[in-house]
Amino acid sequence: MDDIFVARLMTSDVLTVTPDTLVEDAANELIDNEIGSLVVTDENGRVAGILTSTDFVHIVAESKPKAETTVQRYMTTTVVTGGAQDTIAEAAETMITYGIHHLPIVDNDGVLIGMLSTTDLASYLTDDERPKRV
Repeated sequence: MDDIFVARLMTSDVLTVTPDTLVEDAANELIDNEIGSLVVTDENGRVAGILTSTDFVHIVAESKPKAETTVQRYMTTTVVTGGAQDTIAEAAETMITYGIHHLPIVDNDGVLIGMLSTTDLASYLTDDERPKRV
């Protein structure tokens, strides 16, 4: 795994929202696209936060119906990111260390270029580590 880089496994077509996106609209994006997180980016594509399906548990518990609450209120702003040239082992270690399931991948300027999830890692290991039939 030390010679496999994040760029090979990451999803590069990442769905994003802005901090002023309504929570209801963000929830619909998660449902419509069958994904577990949305990266919140600023006008330059830099990561400003992340909103996960787990965050919606808190939103539902705390929010009044149709409160027109924006994503900024609930997004995590201390976002752990990785780079496309990180090895899979490094990315997995980062995810384990921080207890996260989604790792936004950024370029040298901090601009979002992809997303690596635990599902991506599991899929890679399942395909790569499966015994080969002779």
